[in-house]
Amino acid sequence: MTVGDVDIHLVEMGEGPLVLLVHGFPESWYSWRHQIPVLAAAGHRVVAIDVRGYGGSSRPARVEDYRMMRHVADNVALVEALGERTAVVVGHDWGAPIAWSSALLRPDVFRAVAGLSVPFAPSGPTRPTDAFAAMGGDEEFYISYFQEPGRAEAEIEADVRGWLRGMYFTASGEGVLAALEGGLPPMSAVAPGARMRDRFVEPGEPPAWMSEEDLDFYVGEFERSGLAGPLNRYRNVDRDWEDLAVMRHRPIEVPALFAGGELDGPTMWGGNAIDRFPTTLPRLHRSEILPRCGHWVQQERPDEVNDLLLDFLSAPR
Repeated sequence: MTVGDVDIHLVEMGEGPLVLLVHGFPESWYSWRHQIPVLAAAGHRVVAIDVRGYGGSSRPARVEDYRMMRHVADNVALVEALGERTAVVVGHDWGAPIAWSSALLRPDVFRAVAGLSVPFAPSGPTRPTDAFAAMGGDEEFYISYFQEPGRAEAEIEADVRGWLRGMYFTASGEGVLAALEGGLPPMSAVAPGARMRDRFVEPGEPPAWMSEEDLDFYVGEFERSGLAGPLNRYRNVDRDWEDLAVMRHRPIEVPALFAGGELDGPTMWGGNAIDRFPTTLPRLHRSEILPRCGHWVQQERPDEVNDLLLDFLSAPR
């Protein structure tokens, strides 16, 4: 579907109020395969997109074309192109900040918002790349590692299947537990001169919640589309900080839901953001931390996430 100056590939099911599902890195519309039929059966028009840069969607060449304002504009234009005036927006991983920002900037369009794995955190006074550099210490925080165009692409595209398999396993609940039991260092930091995958827990097979067929789908998507677009999202954190500075102290004023995994890095790092929800999300419906769950919450715990979303979607407004 053409929205503005890009084409957005989408998968749609059901009739009723629009629910827009926005994936993260390194994912796809397919990341919502467990949610799409359940939400549709409950009476919703469910649309899961490939974010610009991914899968069947357009892949602009310029880094700045992946700034947050462009993603929000895609979502707004998509709602209109679908013939709707409003939607509930749900995002996971990078899709969560895209969803949070969509509701923050356009509450007239996005009447409710749910974020998975990454809590809402208004931008602070420190430039993000400076903050990430400090987080790495003597090593390199993974977002810092992703900043140089071509660097992470070379690592991942040399072995897309192996990299994705290791990434999905290592960031899952079972991978985090295996790393803790083995005394392994966290994946979030890259040693000097090393690669991100050097910190992966290598299982030799996908995690238990992902079939070989699921992995095949993701591998096919990224071997076809490449990784430049997805990684360019990370290369706009400073632009986003500048663009959204005017909204720095403004809360999200529509109903909100958060769900994260107990063993997920962004949930653990985001403890302070979660503590501020009474101020930043004054209409918070629920905040749920799923025990022994890792980063891929809607795939690791589909039934629990579906229950949370259905409860949220059915709540009086």
